[in-house]
Amino acid sequence: MTRLVFAVVALGALAACGADGAPERPTPGVPVTGDARVGVVLR
Repeated sequence: MTRLVFAVVALGALAACGADGAPERPTPGVPVTGDARVGVVLR
């Protein structure tokens, strides 16, 4: 059962990475989405 779950997850990851035969150009760097906030609260 564990092997089946692992196989399904691995196949899903490969399909998401473009392993279906479609050539994809690698993107330089690491894309970051969203925002990051650092705050200090003094009381």
